Amino acid sequence: MSDNGNHRSVGKSIVTGILGLLSLAYLVNPTFGVFEFIPDNIPGVGNLDEAGAAAILIASLAYFGLDITKLFGGGKKGAEKPVSGKVVED
Repeated sequence: MSDNGNHRSVGKSIVTGILGLLSLAYLVNPTFGVFEFIPDNIPGVGNLDEAGAAAILIASLAYFGLDITKLFGGGKKGAEKPVSGKVVED
């Protein structure tokens, strides 16, 4: 088997997939029916566990080729074509 740079190990893909599914399940049901990592009623840090689960989900989707950051305007803003024309001075 040749390694052309696009090869991903099966173990890493399985772990990434499982983490993605667990983070999705945590976001759909934040208390998992049993526990919550950080209680939401703690001011300032209560939602950090949901933010971490969302970051893991986004990273695992990007690992499998689905980059959803483009949906939120994650493209390069300065890559527009320059306007051509004459400069008119008064």
